[in-house]
Amino acid sequence: MTSLFDPITIGDIALANRVVMAPLTRNRSPNAIPNDLQVEYYRQRAGAGLIITEGTPITQQGQGYADVPGLYKPEAIAGWKKVTDAVHAAGGKIVTQIWHVGRVSHVSLQPGGAQPVAPSAITAKSKTYVIDDQGNGTFTETSAPRALGTEEIAGIVDDFRKGARAAIEAGFDGIELHAANGYLIDQFLRSGTNHRTDQYGGSIENRARFLLEVVEAVTREIGGGRVGIRLSPVTPANDASEPDPQPIFNHVAEKLAAFGLAYIHVIEGATGGARDYQQGDKPFDYAAFKQAHRAAGGKAAWMVNNGYDRESAADAVESGRADLVAFGRLFIANPDLVRRLREHAALNEPNRNTFYGGKEAGYTDYPALA
Repeated sequence: MTSLFDPITIGDIALANRVVMAPLTRNRSPNAIPNDLQVEYYRQRAGAGLIITEGTPITQQGQGYADVPGLYKPEAIAGWKKVTDAVHAAGGKIVTQIWHVGRVSHVSLQPGGAQPVAPSAITAKSKTYVIDDQGNGTFTETSAPRALGTEEIAGIVDDFRKGARAAIEAGFDGIELHAANGYLIDQFLRSGTNHRTDQYGGSIENRARFLLEVVEAVTREIGGGRVGIRLSPVTPANDASEPDPQPIFNHVAEKLAAFGLAYIHVIEGATGGARDYQQGDKPFDYAAFKQAHRAAGGKAAWMVNNGYDRESAADAVESGRADLVAFGRLFIANPDLVRRLREHAALNEPNRNTFYGGKEAGYTDYPALA
C-alpha cells in the first residue's frame, strides 16, 4: 500500500515523500526581494517532499500585496538563488508559484499608480495588504481595475514565460502556475469576473483560452515535467464566482492532459474553509474532475489541499485518491512537519497574529523536535 511517506517522481522532479508545503503568503520581502529570512524559513522546511513557495509575481503589474517577493528583478532572482541553494543543500526540492493577481491589487502597488488589470472592469469585493503612511502593514479594499485590451494579453502570456525562465535561473526545480483563488488566470475562467465579448470571453473554450496559452508558453520554455498548476474549482476567495463550475473545470482538466505536467494542485472547497463548500446547485465532483484529465491521457500527479490532517492525508494517498497532499498552516508552525507526522508527534499551534508581515517572530522561531 502506498504511504504518505513513500517517494514519488512527478514529471522531472523526484521527491522523497508525498507531503507538500503549500504556498503561503507571509509579506516579509521588502522591495519584492527575498532576503536571509526567507533563506532560513525555507531551509527549515526542506524535509517536505516538495516546497511550493509563496506566490511570486512575474511583474510589478502582477503584484497585489506589499512585501511579497517577485521574480522580475535581477536582485530578486539572486535572492531566490540563495533560498534554492539552501533548500537543496538540506536535501529538499522547491518550486516557485508564479503569480499575476489581476484585479486583486491596489493602485499604490502598481507601476506609476495605475489601475490594476482584469478580464473585465469589475472591482473585487476583497481586500489586499499594503503598507500605510506610518510604515505599518494593513488590509485595505482593492482598487477598481480596468479591462485588458485584447492586444495586451499576449504580452502577459509572455510575462509568464519569462517568469518561468527566471525561476529556473534562480535554481528552482520547477514552477507552479497560480490559476486559483480569484487571481488573474482564475478571473478569466469564471463567468462572475469575465464578461468579455472577444475570443477570451463567453464560451467555456474562450474563458479557458488564456490559461491554456499560459500553460503552452511555460511548458514550451522549461518543459512540462517542471510545471504544476493550482486550481480551485469552487472557492469564493477574492470574490471568485461561477454558478456551474463543473463543465469549465472538467474542460480545463481534459485540455491540460496534452502538456505532460508534473502535477495538478487542487484546492477542495473554500480556500482555508469548508472542504464541502459548493458554488451552484450541486456539489462539485472532484473524482469526475480528475477522471476528465486521466481519460484524456493526462498523467500529472494529483495533489489535494485544504484542511488535511495526518489521518485524512494518509487516507487520501493510501486510497489512491491523491498522489500528494499539501499542508499550509501546519507547515507555518511546524518546520519539521514530515517528521512529526511520521512519528505521530504533537504539533505546534500557529500564531495567526504573525501570519502577515513582521520578522523572525512567528516565521523562523517555531521549534523543531529535539
